[in-house]
Amino acid sequence: MSNHRIELDGVELTLSRPDELNMQMVGFYDLQKQLEACWLSLEDGDLPLVPRLLGRPGVGKTTLAYAVGKKLSQEVYIFQCTMDTRPEDLIITPVIGGGNSNASKSHAKLTPEIRYQASSLVTAMIRGGVAILDEGNRMSEKSWASLAPLFDNRRYVESIVAGLKIKAHPDFRCCVTMNDDSSTFEVPEYIMSRLQPQIYVDFPNQNEEKEILRINLPYAEEALLDKMSAFLAHAHQFGEPFTSRDGIHIIRFARRIHHLQGIPLDKALEQAIKNVIGEDALNYLNPDYQPSFNIMNDFWGQDTYEEDEDDDELV
Repeated sequence: MSNHRIELDGVELTLSRPDELNMQMVGFYDLQKQLEACWLSLEDGDLPLVPRLLGRPGVGKTTLAYAVGKKLSQEVYIFQCTMDTRPEDLIITPVIGGGNSNASKSHAKLTPEIRYQASSLVTAMIRGGVAILDEGNRMSEKSWASLAPLFDNRRYVESIVAGLKIKAHPDFRCCVTMNDDSSTFEVPEYIMSRLQPQIYVDFPNQNEEKEILRINLPYAEEALLDKMSAFLAHAHQFGEPFTSRDGIHIIRFARRIHHLQGIPLDKALEQAIKNVIGEDALNYLNPDYQPSFNIMNDFWGQDTYEEDEDDDELV
């Protein structure tokens, strides 16, 4: 039988393929060690943890998990979660094929054939790989409920459509990435209690940012890499949510503008910043610029209170 087809309790499953991506991790050495520690098993019966990686979109949560999985020499499977993800999408999906024809009849009829496709998560469970549930807090509570027994000491999932209970391989490891933004669901408490510990992925420093840009844009001019890494580092001081992903888009667009319009790279960079993240962001090209309000307090919804010296009330 093919490496990508197996039989469990008389049911044939088609497995998913592992992800082979050109991802390189720069920096975050402490976070890599924290994730490795979560997945470490110190003795027989010591189950691995299922951590959640938190942070803004584009800071490198998925890259971090992928890099650690590859470092452990395991297959890595990424499942992209959405608000439309159903329990069967997470486990096993029935697929109707063409079936076989009856050659003895003049008008052959096709008999529909149902195949069972294992998700990337279940494939990682079966093969002992690493599963990354990407942007997990976009899923609904119904989908999370189907994974509850996987994330405790039971370590299995049940497929109603295939009539199977699938136990995880001892080498199976998993983590969940979650974004800090408003387009997400609230994850149920009984699931959050299973997704421990939390590892917060923040912005890289300026040198790491430049190296990330260089790895993704090996053909980019050194001046562009310098300006963009300095721009991002300056913006991060004041809590702006611009990420390395934004920087990559900006440089790629700037080089195209420079090539087609023949304008200087500096001007092309300014135009690209305006198009990608907005005109106000141009202020951060000036190393002396400071915003007139605290963006971090605004982002986290914190209020600033002033004390009235006369009547000792907060206003």
